[in-house]
Amino acid sequence: MTVLKTETMTMTSNHQWPIPAEFVRARTERMLTRIEGESPPGVWITRLTREHVMRQVDRVLEQAAAGEPLPLLGLLFAAKDNIDVAGVPTTAGCALFAYTPHYSATVVQRLCDAGAIVVGKANLDQFATGLVGTRSPYGVVHNPHNPAYISGGSSSGSAVATALGLVDFSLGTDTAGSGRVPAAFCGLVGHKPSRGLLSTTGVVKACRSLDCVSILARSSSQAADIFAVARGFDPEDPYSRRESDLEQSPDCDPDLGFRFGVPAERDMEFFGNDDARQRFRRAVEKTIALGGTPVVIDFTPFRDAAKLLYEGPWVAERYAAIKSFIESTPEALLPITREIIEPAAKLSAVAAFEGLYKLLTLRRATEWQWTQMDVLLVPTTGTIYTIDEVQADPIRTNTNLGYYTNFVNLLDLSALAVPNYQYSNGLPSGVTFVAQAGCDAMLLKIGRRFEDAGGRGLTAPLPPAMGAGS
Repeated sequence: MTVLKTETMTMTSNHQWPIPAEFVRARTERMLTRIEGESPPGVWITRLTREHVMRQVDRVLEQAAAGEPLPLLGLLFAAKDNIDVAGVPTTAGCALFAYTPHYSATVVQRLCDAGAIVVGKANLDQFATGLVGTRSPYGVVHNPHNPAYISGGSSSGSAVATALGLVDFSLGTDTAGSGRVPAAFCGLVGHKPSRGLLSTTGVVKACRSLDCVSILARSSSQAADIFAVARGFDPEDPYSRRESDLEQSPDCDPDLGFRFGVPAERDMEFFGNDDARQRFRRAVEKTIALGGTPVVIDFTPFRDAAKLLYEGPWVAERYAAIKSFIESTPEALLPITREIIEPAAKLSAVAAFEGLYKLLTLRRATEWQWTQMDVLLVPTTGTIYTIDEVQADPIRTNTNLGYYTNFVNLLDLSALAVPNYQYSNGLPSGVTFVAQAGCDAMLLKIGRRFEDAGGRGLTAPLPPAMGAGS
């Protein structure tokens, strides 16, 4: 079992100046030394130079000294390498695809404007196509708790850098579960915001109509702080939405009790992992103890919607995102990435409309379910695999990992993955609270209560980072 180390400081949430400038500089220097000396192979695609990082530090300290409010002052973060950082190559996990942007992605710029410091671009499953963390020419990203196991993907490098305490938090993306699965496998919180609340301007598209930027953090409180800074309408992003357009006004205050849906037993899948089944049962019991009232739901429409992501026409969006590149340079893709994306060129407009009709029918079928529950509680994944198991059967294992995640974006839902009781072999496990679009604040509040109740169960619990709302 790997012992995870982090440098922590207990502070109030949204800390601001006067944090001593000397402390910020010294802490950044120490963390950069750790990044240089302790980063496992495969975590990073590009690390910023020490000089580049310290120029950012000088800039934010000047702003702080001038009295500018900087709620994330001095926090270090990584960006998944399908998210632009000005002057740093964006590869999306494919060297021949790489380009160097003149501007940072909107979400990166908002974080930097709030005092956060970007230190590098993290590895990912190529073109964000995978939930495993093994599909990159830049190397397999091993689980930080046991390197024989997968770290989860596609935001694999972002999750591992955060779990190892090399950064305070990180940005991923989430289309099928790419921000939630690695959170579960690395013992982190993974916030998949409501679609459109975080801008995707400056993000390499996977499925453009579904993509979300996700937040990987050490706690729900920290995720809430980052979300508060990063969110906001972006007129440059045609899929950006105003929060006022998403207000669901749930009828519950989690502190006063809430209803949580649980799939019927016939719909639960753990793929032969009874340990995972037992951990989920304990999570249900814990949620009841928090004041939640369980409601058994029919998971069928959620499950059937999940199948559409790769078995339906939405895979054609992945083709559309890199159409000119895959047609001109197909050999640049990994065989597994190409196997998934390339057949989508044969899908017809008729198939696209048929898929849309089916999805809308399934969404309508879930509407009644949402009158019975405030949130849905599911395992983040039904099991975890070794790297060897994934490499021996890459399609089936990846499909299994998406059983509880693939439906969320298709059905326009928000989600928060939180650590659950560890497996008997010491690896982290996780559960996910899912809610309707616009209910992110409620999810983050439930996540905080779930964490505060204990049971994270890691051998080396991850403490809050500086400014994590401790």
